[in-house]
Amino acid sequence: MTHLSTGNLIAATGGTAVVTGDRAITAGVTTDSRAIAPGCVFVALCGERFDGNCFAAEASRKGAAAVVVSRVEGEFAPGCTVVQVQDTLTALQSLAAWWREQLEPLAVVGLTGSSGKTSTKDMCLSVLSQKFRALATKGNLNNHIGVPLSILSTPEGTEAAIWEMGMNHAGELAPLCGMTRPRIGIITTIGSAHMEYLGSREAIAEEKCTVARALPTDGYMIYPAHDDFAGYIAAQTTGIPLPVGGQDCAVRALNPRSTATGTTYTLHIDGQEEVEIALPVPGAHMVSNSLLAAAAGWKLGCTPQQIAAGLSAATLTHGRLACRQVDGYIVVDDTYNANPESMKAALETVAALKDARRCIAVLGKMGELGTGGIAAHADMGRCAAELGYAAVVVVGAACAETEALCNAAAEKIQARRVDTPAEAADILKSLMQPGDALLFKGSRSAGMERTMYELFPSLNPKQSS
Repeated sequence: MTHLSTGNLIAATGGTAVVTGDRAITAGVTTDSRAIAPGCVFVALCGERFDGNCFAAEASRKGAAAVVVSRVEGEFAPGCTVVQVQDTLTALQSLAAWWREQLEPLAVVGLTGSSGKTSTKDMCLSVLSQKFRALATKGNLNNHIGVPLSILSTPEGTEAAIWEMGMNHAGELAPLCGMTRPRIGIITTIGSAHMEYLGSREAIAEEKCTVARALPTDGYMIYPAHDDFAGYIAAQTTGIPLPVGGQDCAVRALNPRSTATGTTYTLHIDGQEEVEIALPVPGAHMVSNSLLAAAAGWKLGCTPQQIAAGLSAATLTHGRLACRQVDGYIVVDDTYNANPESMKAALETVAALKDARRCIAVLGKMGELGTGGIAAHADMGRCAAELGYAAVVVVGAACAETEALCNAAAEKIQARRVDTPAEAADILKSLMQPGDALLFKGSRSAGMERTMYELFPSLNPKQSS
């Protein structure tokens, strides 16, 4: 951030310099006192269990060029500028909005949705990187703290950015859209994730459509044509609606063919040459995600060949429907997160694998579903049974949700609930047969990868060689 001076910092945050130092800002912005680099800016955020103000003086001693605090505490090292503000989170977001202006001209894709955000982001980055100096949100930095940090870590000269924006309460997307200022909007799905806090899918759609309402009139709002709220998204956007995937849509997939190793299809874009796509992951929902990325690339000037190259080379974030052949079994790692829509999509994808002998689902609890959680878990148990799974193993402490999932599956197929990954591994060893496909999936809090690693230690990236 070579254009950020202490004067810019003070002006952008609306703060007051209570100590003026002479250190130049030569590094980035951080909120983690353990990650101080010489020349950085440390913003002292305050939360329920921590107070960054307590670490600001230490940050100055570690070489921070400036610290942004809401309370001055301790002795600061000579040369460090101390900027005091009323609220450090607001200051962080204001600084990010200022830096976003400095990045112009920048093509921004603002991405949200109930499921599929990260996979779509990964595909979109791979597509746009064929034409632009592009970057995307790293990890799960998609909330009120992560988005401004993502913006502030964007270097000068970046031509395109895909910024993922998450939410679980009403009103959370508006400030994120205000900071990112997208020209292209993507809503992957309107599902039931976060029902606990928003109460209904209609309320979720209203909040997700904040992105649609934030677009310029010459921007594009991209969404799946098959979504229940497709018409609502089109009506809400201030940009140009661009549904994908439907029979008459400008962007659609022809003749999709899926195996355990991936999916191929012909990409049709109106007025463009049709090209063959080879996705590295299976599943109809992944085809939908790829069409969202293809549409974004098209509207930002990528050729069909660049789109095809990007989609075929996409590397998805760890734990996103990754299929591997291990010890004679097909292991499907979809452990990163789960909600009813993504859970059903994963169950359907694995059930459709033609090279699997049988399918076994190893499932954990889904979070943030509120009063509908018990019924949603029961639906997933019935879904697995109706899809012909040989067995379901539910991993997690006994509660109404895990019991409902197990009991609903057990109405038609073998189902067991266990408390620990080790117990799950023992049960699975007695159920598995060579050639079986095993799906591991649950919400992030369920930690389903622990069950998978217990059974297949070679898949654990932390395993010592």
